[in-house]
Amino acid sequence: MSNQSTTLDNFYQSVMQTGNLRTPKHASRLTFAVLHTLGFNLSGGVKRELAKALPKDMAKFLTRGWRLINIRHKNLSLHDFAKDVARHNGNTDPAVAATGVRVVFQQIKKMLDDDLIRRVGRDLSPEVRELWLAA
Repeated sequence: MSNQSTTLDNFYQSVMQTGNLRTPKHASRLTFAVLHTLGFNLSGGVKRELAKALPKDMAKFLTRGWRLINIRHKNLSLHDFAKDVARHNGNTDPAVAATGVRVVFQQIKKMLDDDLIRRVGRDLSPEVRELWLAA
């Protein structure tokens, strides 16, 4: 087993346990949803820096997808962010998704240095930034 797959397995195991999820597959799906949504809400430079700091398979979640209009919503509410995560996760409850977002943010931040954590936070809308920094 490669070091990267071991790291991902450990990451998903931590998300599963912290988030009270049933399986690592659920943790993987939640991680995809959070990173995919986060990718649409970060500027290109910060998104690339974050992708470089993450394991390759997780970085793909962040950089996957594109929008026709490259305009970020700088005042995106936490509710709307969580609603997008819920939609990508196959869930319909933004309140449940917000709890999952916190768990994934918490685990991601363990892989990052303080400077990158601050840069990601500054690039997010105020409500999402607050959750990112609190996680």
